[in-house]
Amino acid sequence: MSSKRNEPVASGRFEQPGHPPATVTEFRGVRFLHLGTSWVQGAMRIDKPDAIELDYIGMMMMWLLFCEQPRHVVQLGLGSAALTKFCYRRLPGARVTAIELNPNVIAICRALFALPPDDDRLAVRQMNALDFVLDPANRNGVDVLQVDLYDEQARGPVLDTPEFYQGCFDCLADDGIMTTNLFGDIANYDKNLRAMEQVFDAVVWLPEVHDANIVVIAFKRAPQIDFSVLFERAGAIKRGMNLPARDWVAGLKEWMQDQQS
Repeated sequence: MSSKRNEPVASGRFEQPGHPPATVTEFRGVRFLHLGTSWVQGAMRIDKPDAIELDYIGMMMMWLLFCEQPRHVVQLGLGSAALTKFCYRRLPGARVTAIELNPNVIAICRALFALPPDDDRLAVRQMNALDFVLDPANRNGVDVLQVDLYDEQARGPVLDTPEFYQGCFDCLADDGIMTTNLFGDIANYDKNLRAMEQVFDAVVWLPEVHDANIVVIAFKRAPQIDFSVLFERAGAIKRGMNLPARDWVAGLKEWMQDQQS
């Protein structure tokens, strides 16, 4: 989720009834996804369709510092499919599942955001994210859960209750990790953080990266943190995936220092 932009008129439109329409704009080589409003729901650089364009989206990959070889990565809220594509392309040993309620978003990602077809590793499912996390069949089977759930008005996450976050917790394997993007009205930050802290063993949030987006990482079981190890791992992530992982470690270190002061 990002801020409003004044962009060119949408160059594509997907309008299955009963759901917000999915639209696109393009500006300086970047294609933006909207849900019928000017709020940006995702972005893709057209000549680098599998790269992550937005900083806060990249930061949602900071779980890589703690989990190098996930078996199952789940995305709640497809957006422009940036995280789904990145995990599918860069983590060949992982199954990747994306849960998206709006069929217009799925259709536009297939048509205009280079989302590949489903196969034995990739599954994009049209369903409510709450139904997914509350389904007993999904318990303890997810290594990484990435949550970015917003409607067309972007006032705050559409799922933000302790029940939802308990469902996220239950889906995760013993050492599972959740990252989530918080954006919207100021009151939503505290509400969501409190709900997560009721459920997860450890919850950390990094400094704002772009237009009030704050990325949170929540651990089912609190890790032992050694910053020398994390910086070494960050270097490997930078070399292998071209993600600014040292910035993530610096943000984690700053958060811990703030908590101790």
